[in-house]
Amino acid sequence: MTSPTRRRRPQADEWLPLTAVLEEIGITRATWYRWRNRGYGPEVKRLPNGHLRIRRSALDAFLNELETV
Repeated sequence: MTSPTRRRRPQADEWLPLTAVLEEIGITRATWYRWRNRGYGPEVKRLPNGHLRIRRSALDAFLNELETV
């Protein structure tokens, strides 16, 4: 009996680690936390292990907002 093949659905809105976001935006971690303290930046989710993740859609919306300012 063969097992059914499972297809991996492409992730529509991936969660990015903070390091990838910092690289993409081109800022330092210190700048990131300064922005966060001022309520500036994309929405962030804190994982149980303390790591931060940002949705691709939230980052894209934030970057689009930067371009219009």
